[in-house]
Amino acid sequence: MRTHTLAVALTAAVLATTVACSSGDASSTSADGTGPITVDATDTTCTVARTEAAAGTIEFTVRNTGSKVNEFYVYGEGDQIIGEVENITPGLTRTFHVEVANPGTYETACKPGMKGTGIRGDFTVTGATSSQAPDAAMTAAVADYRTFVSAQADELLVRTTEFVDLVKAGKVEEAKKAFPVARGPWERIEPVAESFGDLDPMIDGREDVVEEGMEFTGFHRLEKDLWVSGLQPDTSAIADKLLVDVKEIVAKAKAVELNPLQLANGSKALLDEVATGKITGEEDRYSHTDLYDFDENVKGSKAAIDALRPVLKARDAALLTTIDARFASLDTALDAHRTDAGFESYTALTQAEVKALAVALDAVSEPISKVSGVVAGK
Repeated sequence: MRTHTLAVALTAAVLATTVACSSGDASSTSADGTGPITVDATDTTCTVARTEAAAGTIEFTVRNTGSKVNEFYVYGEGDQIIGEVENITPGLTRTFHVEVANPGTYETACKPGMKGTGIRGDFTVTGATSSQAPDAAMTAAVADYRTFVSAQADELLVRTTEFVDLVKAGKVEEAKKAFPVARGPWERIEPVAESFGDLDPMIDGREDVVEEGMEFTGFHRLEKDLWVSGLQPDTSAIADKLLVDVKEIVAKAKAVELNPLQLANGSKALLDEVATGKITGEEDRYSHTDLYDFDENVKGSKAAIDALRPVLKARDAALLTTIDARFASLDTALDAHRTDAGFESYTALTQAEVKALAVALDAVSEPISKVSGVVAGK
């Protein structure tokens, strides 16, 4: 779960989130206003070199000159996320392409520490509406992925209902077993599921959301009740709310409009979710069932790549071969921790085993980061 509201943009898409280097050229914005837009992100400021661009592909070069890991977002109306780049560590620069199809007023934001609403500023997109030309292979990829999302949404509702029923019945041990299973479909479609405003933190927010002025509800509040606090007077009400929120997000997920670039970026975003929440053991901090989420995030990332497979095979077969090989290596590393019931507890892992998983994850993340560029024809 990311720490605040996200949304899938219906009229725009992330094209690429690639290229990390040790330093960036903060003065590379061209004088005619058509070149990359540099962003200087510190712990307290977010300086965007140019706050206006023409509709179409917009390139941002985000340099983290602060001391905390940072993120950069472009928001549309209602805090819909047009594009985002995460995990920019201090001293690094990330190049970030966004296609903003429609003119209008948007917002940019840096999030030092990857928390909160960020340091925001207005951003204006001008000119005529611009969008990608239709492509049969791309259209088929989106259709396939929408079918996948719809099926996962259905499964999420079924499994969450079972989990909620067990919690409300006071069947603690059975509910503990159902907890990581119920979360599986959510983790597979997490970039889509996270994209609907406050539903994400209400369903999957960690206790940190209290610092952002929100009530601690959802899966992780019930996780704490089951593993740490014991069932509370309001546990049943929290369980009821979770089911209501899941029903709402399922309906939205099944209706969401997607495009090929969002598939490509979503595949990378799922691996970023592993890197920021699962490999660190933060996500399921009470149950330590993080490896279940890890596995489901990886499956979701593969599903997006599978949908794009014909496109990638035609445009960059070597990249697809590399991705497949590195996913296989990651599977091998993860399989070492499978048990008859599921996965080992995160707390059972040694530092060396965590590092091995991180190395395998990084290895596949690198070629995945190039997929959006291939899809965009960059």
